[in-house]
Amino acid sequence: MKHTNSLIHAKSPYLLQHAHNPVDWQVWGEEAFARAKKEDKLVLVSIGYSACHWCHVMEHECFEDEETAALMNSDFINVKVDREERPDVDHIYMTAVQLLSGHGGWPLNCFVLPDGRPVYGGTYFPKERWADVLRNLSSLYKQNKGKVEEYARELTQGIKQVNEFTHLTQTENPAVSQEDLNGAVERWSKRFDKKEGGNLGAPKFPMPSNYLFLLRLGHLNKDEELLKQVHLTLEKMANGGIYDHLGGGFARYSTDSEWKVPHFEKMLYDNAQLLSLYSEAYREAKNPLYKKIVYETIGFVEREMTSPDGGFYSALDADSEGKEGLFYIWTKEELQDILKKDFEVFSDYYSVNELGYWEDDFYILLRDKAAGDIAKKYSLTEEELEKIIDRCKEKLTEKRNTRVRPGLDDKIIASWNGLMVKGLCDAYLTFGEARFLEMAEKNVKFLAEKLLQPDGSLFRCAKDSVPYGSAYLDDYAFVIDSCIALFCVSANEKYHKLSVKLTDHCLNHFYDAERGLFYYSSRTGEELIARNFEVNDNVIPASNSQMARNLQQLYDLTGRNTYDEIARNMLKKMQPEVKQALSSHSNWGLAALNELFSHFEVCIVGKDVDELRTGFAKHYHPNAIFVYSKTASDLALLSGRFSANETLVYVCRNKACGLPVRTVEEALEQLK
Repeated sequence: MKHTNSLIHAKSPYLLQHAHNPVDWQVWGEEAFARAKKEDKLVLVSIGYSACHWCHVMEHECFEDEETAALMNSDFINVKVDREERPDVDHIYMTAVQLLSGHGGWPLNCFVLPDGRPVYGGTYFPKERWADVLRNLSSLYKQNKGKVEEYARELTQGIKQVNEFTHLTQTENPAVSQEDLNGAVERWSKRFDKKEGGNLGAPKFPMPSNYLFLLRLGHLNKDEELLKQVHLTLEKMANGGIYDHLGGGFARYSTDSEWKVPHFEKMLYDNAQLLSLYSEAYREAKNPLYKKIVYETIGFVEREMTSPDGGFYSALDADSEGKEGLFYIWTKEELQDILKKDFEVFSDYYSVNELGYWEDDFYILLRDKAAGDIAKKYSLTEEELEKIIDRCKEKLTEKRNTRVRPGLDDKIIASWNGLMVKGLCDAYLTFGEARFLEMAEKNVKFLAEKLLQPDGSLFRCAKDSVPYGSAYLDDYAFVIDSCIALFCVSANEKYHKLSVKLTDHCLNHFYDAERGLFYYSSRTGEELIARNFEVNDNVIPASNSQMARNLQQLYDLTGRNTYDEIARNMLKKMQPEVKQALSSHSNWGLAALNELFSHFEVCIVGKDVDELRTGFAKHYHPNAIFVYSKTASDLALLSGRFSANETLVYVCRNKACGLPVRTVEEALEQLK
């Protein structure tokens, strides 16, 4: 290699991608900023992630270019950051760029003073524009440093105001009401795409917490129109080009309004949450398509995203051989050559026609016709049609496996692994497939052995089984949630104990009693220019909303009033945001549903719990937590309820329990 910079020693696949750029990249840390102070230079903080398509484009156009690199090296200290390793850094400088330009995204490029305060930034810059930015900023800093420092002072103040959420210190907010939710959903529904599902317009993102909230609210309110919109969205996503019909799993988002053309990167966190969503939606609607999606997506994760010791990798790149999506798309000639006599049926089934056409003679596989209609057209039974399609998919998968694969980001992130374990638990609860539970338990064993430290803290990442980096609140929040879920489906109390241990660590190291919320970073972590609260639910729910939901569940299990008081106070503080912008606070909405609707705790104890659990899984009760045990337990919810000679079901509503019953049918009567 002609060039090698200090990123060569990094663990992050994203940083290693830049290790041979002519840019003299530094890793984030004291050494880089000390050098900036010594040389009196601005610092470029350039942030991205390994599966980011436009990050690759800017790297090729700018960071691999010798002339551009020379400009960067002469006048700046250049720092590369993997946003997935350092989301705290990313959040601060993303806030800065959003304040400056009104929008954000990746690659994120922010110029900062040697003390870390931001001056200027943006996202993707083409080569000529980038060179102009470099020259202008360098000149301004050399000629008018006072003006630059004034920019930094004002921008930093803005970041602190955004991140402090000073309005959330108020306590007079009312609790979230049914009217708040209904009014917010009515306003939200004006943006529903009634033809293609999701929200109107493009691009279209799967937003799992949005549709999980709408699914539960629709069921609890018996709102058929709302349920219809949810199921329309799930079916359109499952049949669209955003779903990998050969290998399983969803791409990041669709670039159009019809779920057709994906941004081809595959992220663990999307697929994990979609497992939970499709599993729960199956319990509500019994749509066989949802079961197919769950099984195929887990197959994809098991095959392509799982380490030998049970950890789950982070992402697959959008690009291969320098072209976005090349691994996944087909020409008509390729398909004809591989499928021969089956091509005509397959092309009808997967829209190898004007609908599936993308660009440069390539097609994206997607579905828009019912299998029954296609079978009838070709005088086939549906079973015969499925055999043909399965045969075709097997041939195409074999061919696809000979292609150059997209890059794999093989770092293991605690929070995303927690999401995946939760997805597996939901799939196991719904379908009873033993290997789903085995995958979940193997992963939590990995997390406990590799990422959990003796003091109850977590590492955020692992690479090649070596842990590194301090965990953030989202790591704790989603690992706690996964341990609660795993306890509820396995009856193994060690998972419950781990969830309590991690929760108490968060209360000690992240919780701000004055504001009643959890900071994103630990009070013992690295001190940045601002410390933020994460409260907006995005593609991944906010760590604070998930902590509120965790505390609700742990209150059910332990009876500890502190958990309940904190969760209620958190939700109360967020009432204005939930009321005004529910689509970006839908995980808070899920927490509100637990407060607003009758909440049940169902305890199943005795030797035949597995049989009864399977029976309950055939029914949909989103406002209930199910816990079972085959032995006597000291857990508050289970204490004193075990009988060696029979299996009993206790249905409790808001901590008041009915008489124990022995059958699913009797318990369902109490759940009405």
